[in-house]
Amino acid sequence: MRGEPLVLGVKVAASTVWEILHEAGIDPAPERSSATWADFLRSQAEALLACDFFETATLSGARLHVLAVIEHASRRIRILGATAHPTAPWVAQAARNLVMDLEDADCQARYLIRDRDGKFPALFDAILADAGIRVVLSGVRMPTRSWNGGCRPAGASYWTAR
Repeated sequence: MRGEPLVLGVKVAASTVWEILHEAGIDPAPERSSATWADFLRSQAEALLACDFFETATLSGARLHVLAVIEHASRRIRILGATAHPTAPWVAQAARNLVMDLEDADCQARYLIRDRDGKFPALFDAILADAGIRVVLSGVRMPTRSWNGGCRPAGASYWTAR
Protein backbone atom coordinates (compact mmCIF):
# COMPACT_ATOMS: atom_id res chain seq x y z
CA MET A 1 0.00 0.00 0.00
CA ARG A 2 2.97 2.30 0.49
CA GLY A 3 4.39 1.60 -2.98
CA GLU A 4 1.73 3.24 -5.14
CA PRO A 5 1.85 6.68 -3.46
CA LEU A 6 5.65 6.53 -3.65
CA VAL A 7 5.36 6.27 -7.44
CA LEU A 8 3.55 9.61 -7.32
CA GLY A 9 6.21 11.06 -5.03
CA VAL A 10 4.07 10.88 -1.87
CA LYS A 11 5.74 9.31 1.16
CA VAL A 12 3.41 7.47 3.53
CA ALA A 13 4.54 6.29 6.96
CA ALA A 14 4.04 2.67 7.93
CA SER A 15 1.98 3.83 10.91
CA THR A 16 -0.40 5.67 8.57
CA VAL A 17 -0.91 2.52 6.52
CA TRP A 18 -1.56 0.59 9.75
CA GLU A 19 -4.16 3.15 10.87
CA ILE A 20 -5.98 3.03 7.52
CA LEU A 21 -6.07 -0.77 7.55
CA HIS A 22 -7.14 -0.85 11.20
CA GLU A 23 -10.01 1.58 10.57
CA ALA A 24 -11.12 -0.56 7.61
CA GLY A 25 -11.10 -3.68 9.79
CA ILE A 26 -8.26 -5.32 7.89
CA ASP A 27 -5.79 -7.27 9.99
CA PRO A 28 -2.07 -6.82 9.34
CA ALA A 29 -0.38 -9.31 7.07
CA PRO A 30 0.97 -12.36 8.90
CA GLU A 31 4.67 -12.63 9.47
CA ARG A 32 6.42 -14.09 6.47
CA SER A 33 7.77 -17.38 7.76
CA SER A 34 8.20 -18.89 4.30
CA ALA A 35 11.60 -19.27 2.71
CA THR A 36 13.13 -16.54 0.61
CA TRP A 37 13.63 -16.93 -3.13
CA ALA A 38 17.34 -17.54 -2.56
CA ASP A 39 16.49 -20.28 -0.02
CA PHE A 40 14.14 -21.86 -2.53
CA LEU A 41 16.78 -21.87 -5.27
CA ARG A 42 19.39 -23.32 -2.93
CA SER A 43 17.01 -26.08 -1.89
CA GLN A 44 16.20 -26.95 -5.51
CA ALA A 45 19.71 -26.55 -6.93
CA GLU A 46 20.46 -30.29 -6.79
CA ALA A 47 17.66 -30.86 -9.30
CA LEU A 48 18.59 -28.12 -11.79
CA LEU A 49 20.78 -28.14 -14.87
CA ALA A 50 20.99 -25.54 -17.61
CA CYS A 51 22.53 -25.83 -21.05
CA ASP A 52 23.32 -23.56 -23.93
CA PHE A 53 25.43 -23.19 -27.03
CA PHE A 54 28.01 -20.48 -27.31
CA GLU A 55 30.56 -19.65 -29.95
CA THR A 56 34.28 -19.47 -29.64
CA ALA A 57 37.08 -18.79 -32.06
CA THR A 58 40.18 -20.95 -32.16
CA LEU A 59 43.66 -19.50 -32.50
CA SER A 60 43.45 -20.21 -36.23
CA GLY A 61 40.23 -18.17 -36.46
CA ALA A 62 37.84 -21.09 -36.94
CA ARG A 63 34.48 -20.57 -35.21
CA LEU A 64 33.14 -23.42 -33.11
CA HIS A 65 29.79 -23.99 -31.41
CA VAL A 66 30.31 -25.29 -27.88
CA LEU A 67 27.55 -27.08 -25.98
CA ALA A 68 27.87 -26.65 -22.22
CA VAL A 69 25.80 -27.69 -19.21
CA ILE A 70 25.99 -26.20 -15.72
CA GLU A 71 24.96 -28.03 -12.57
CA HIS A 72 23.40 -25.36 -10.37
CA ALA A 73 24.23 -27.02 -7.05
CA SER A 74 27.96 -27.35 -7.62
CA ARG A 75 28.28 -24.78 -10.43
CA ARG A 76 30.21 -27.45 -12.28
CA ILE A 77 30.30 -26.84 -16.00
CA ARG A 78 30.35 -29.80 -18.35
CA ILE A 79 31.53 -29.12 -21.89
CA LEU A 80 29.63 -31.65 -23.99
CA GLY A 81 31.56 -30.92 -27.15
CA ALA A 82 32.53 -28.40 -29.77
CA THR A 83 31.87 -28.51 -33.49
CA ALA A 84 31.81 -26.17 -36.45
CA HIS A 85 28.40 -27.49 -37.50
CA PRO A 86 26.11 -28.78 -34.72
CA THR A 87 23.87 -31.24 -36.54
CA ALA A 88 20.86 -32.97 -34.97
CA PRO A 89 22.70 -36.32 -34.63
CA TRP A 90 25.68 -34.58 -33.00
CA VAL A 91 23.46 -32.80 -30.44
CA ALA A 92 21.53 -36.01 -29.73
CA GLN A 93 24.79 -37.87 -29.06
CA ALA A 94 25.84 -35.07 -26.73
CA ALA A 95 22.59 -35.64 -24.79
CA ARG A 96 23.34 -39.37 -24.54
CA ASN A 97 26.84 -38.60 -23.28
CA LEU A 98 25.42 -36.16 -20.72
CA VAL A 99 22.99 -38.77 -19.40
CA MET A 100 25.81 -41.30 -18.99
CA ASP A 101 28.02 -38.73 -17.24
CA LEU A 102 25.23 -37.78 -14.85
CA GLU A 103 24.52 -41.42 -14.02
CA ASP A 104 28.22 -42.06 -13.38
CA ALA A 105 28.38 -39.02 -11.08
CA ASP A 106 25.15 -40.09 -9.32
CA CYS A 107 23.67 -36.69 -10.14
CA GLN A 108 19.98 -36.43 -9.20
CA ALA A 109 19.03 -33.72 -11.70
CA ARG A 110 15.35 -33.64 -12.58
CA TYR A 111 15.16 -30.50 -14.74
CA LEU A 112 17.26 -29.07 -17.54
CA ILE A 113 16.65 -25.49 -18.59
CA ARG A 114 17.47 -24.59 -22.17
CA ASP A 115 16.59 -21.93 -24.69
CA ARG A 116 14.55 -22.43 -27.84
CA ASP A 117 17.56 -22.61 -30.15
CA GLY A 118 16.88 -24.55 -33.34
CA LYS A 119 20.10 -26.49 -32.81
CA PHE A 120 18.27 -28.64 -30.23
CA PRO A 121 16.38 -31.43 -32.04
CA ALA A 122 13.31 -33.08 -30.51
CA LEU A 123 15.47 -36.16 -29.91
CA PHE A 124 17.59 -34.14 -27.46
CA ASP A 125 14.55 -33.62 -25.22
CA ALA A 126 13.39 -37.22 -25.69
CA ILE A 127 16.75 -38.67 -24.58
CA LEU A 128 16.68 -36.57 -21.43
CA ALA A 129 13.03 -37.43 -20.77
CA ASP A 130 13.90 -41.15 -20.97
CA ALA A 131 16.48 -40.51 -18.25
CA GLY A 132 13.88 -38.82 -16.05
CA ILE A 133 15.05 -35.27 -16.76
CA ARG A 134 12.34 -32.84 -17.77
CA VAL A 135 13.39 -30.17 -20.25
CA VAL A 136 12.10 -26.70 -19.41
CA LEU A 137 12.28 -24.10 -22.16
CA SER A 138 13.17 -20.53 -21.34
CA GLY A 139 10.70 -17.83 -22.23
CA VAL A 140 10.33 -16.41 -25.70
CA ARG A 141 12.48 -13.36 -26.40
CA MET A 142 14.53 -13.74 -23.24
CA PRO A 143 17.66 -11.60 -23.01
CA THR A 144 20.45 -12.99 -25.15
CA ARG A 145 23.08 -12.66 -22.43
CA SER A 146 23.21 -16.11 -20.86
CA TRP A 147 24.90 -17.76 -17.90
CA ASN A 148 27.78 -18.99 -20.01
CA GLY A 149 28.98 -15.48 -20.87
CA GLY A 150 31.39 -15.73 -17.97
CA CYS A 151 33.01 -19.01 -19.00
CA ARG A 152 36.60 -18.55 -20.04
CA PRO A 153 38.88 -21.56 -20.08
CA ALA A 154 42.62 -21.17 -19.93
CA GLY A 155 44.10 -20.61 -23.37
CA ALA A 156 40.90 -19.43 -25.06
CA SER A 157 41.37 -16.45 -27.31
CA TYR A 158 37.88 -15.16 -26.55
CA TRP A 159 34.36 -16.42 -25.91
CA THR A 160 31.17 -14.65 -26.78
CA ALA A 161 27.75 -15.18 -25.28
CA ARG A 162 24.94 -15.52 -27.76
